[in-house]
Amino acid sequence: MTTRLEEFRKLHNNETPLLLGNIWNVQSALQYEKLGFKALGTSSAAIASDLGYEDGENMPFEDYFFMIRRIKSAVKIPLSVDLEAGYGNTVEEITANISRLHEIGIVGINIEDSIVINSKREILETESFAAKLKAIAENLKKKNIDMFINVRSDVFLLDLPNKIEESNYRLKQYEMAGVDGVFLPCITNEDDIKEITQTIKLPLNVMCMPNLPNFEKLNELGVKRISMGNFANAFLNKQLEKVTLQILESNSFSPIFE
Repeated sequence: MTTRLEEFRKLHNNETPLLLGNIWNVQSALQYEKLGFKALGTSSAAIASDLGYEDGENMPFEDYFFMIRRIKSAVKIPLSVDLEAGYGNTVEEITANISRLHEIGIVGINIEDSIVINSKREILETESFAAKLKAIAENLKKKNIDMFINVRSDVFLLDLPNKIEESNYRLKQYEMAGVDGVFLPCITNEDDIKEITQTIKLPLNVMCMPNLPNFEKLNELGVKRISMGNFANAFLNKQLEKVTLQILESNSFSPIFE
């Protein structure tokens, strides 16, 4: 019998990219499962917002873990977790967090190469972060914990100089550290995407952006995973604000039922 983790790994090697449903509560998870999504991933930014925190590991991990556990208990399809920078300062702390996620049936994590300090996101030094990834992977192996590790690199998100060269260098280092996939949020240019997919061996994950090519084109470019980020959540919140303003302006609930 195929496990959820094996199923999740296979979804990164299909003829068409895996469209990951990024969710923030049980309701959104159940809706996406009903709509036929093959796998789900938490949006840490959306969950933090719903809990009243700023993004960037400002919500306590215990609060986040509670939401993850509730979501996991409600769905049958594979669930991956956005772990941000790991919610820990050491390899041991991060490994412990991943172990807890593994215990409740989580199949994968995202971990990113940037951190937020005083509300400003800064990218980490490549070699030290790659060494941390390797140590995490080795610690998990010692504990017999199999987990799909997807590494988010924020070169494009932070609009750093020489983005393609920097991304290629970083992703190769992460690949050698023993991870399973790589994620470049904010990459949208077709030539850039094609160069990355032709340079690295790991499946490439891209994210919803205004200028992102459509799914068919992304498939042609070699993309294997597509994320929504927190954009669906943000869109729905705007719709709530919009309809509430209509209620207030019309002194009626009729806008809800139009």
